[in-house]
Amino acid sequence: MALPEFFNALEQSGLSTWLRESDSVFSFYFILLCHTIGLALLVGTNAILDLRLLGAASDLPLKSFKPFFSVMWLGFGINAISGVFLLIAYPTKAFTNPVFYIKLLLIASAVLIMQRMKNRLFGDAALTESDMMARGRAMATWSLVLWIGAITSGRLLAYTFIYRMYGER
Repeated sequence: MALPEFFNALEQSGLSTWLRESDSVFSFYFILLCHTIGLALLVGTNAILDLRLLGAASDLPLKSFKPFFSVMWLGFGINAISGVFLLIAYPTKAFTNPVFYIKLLLIASAVLIMQRMKNRLFGDAALTESDMMARGRAMATWSLVLWIGAITSGRLLAYTFIYRMYGER
């Protein structure tokens, strides 16, 4: 398979080389740490909401969870930015791995469900607690499944690649 020369050009860029090879505390592992923090904010908060919709901690009113969406979007922003930097560090490794595309599809689907939850459950102030739970149960289940899949595929990226760098297997 002929790899696009674009991968090589990106890997040879100063930013990509610095991310991979620098001893700076702000290089690759710092970006990875930021990605983990974003993941905790996004998926952790989302999981709390999902579990509440599935009946856990039923003494907490569902309407009080509306501010959680700001935290989830903050986590998504951190993950999107740090994810681009991780991609720049190893573009060939990501773009030639089918698992990367599965991860992106799972994330996109989970984010769509997250936004649908906000609109359908928290966008209608007239909904009762039981209506919110009835409407949200399936979305909460799918959300958990999709986020677990996204995290799993993200972890698998470290082990399932065909090419690590341009011209390397």
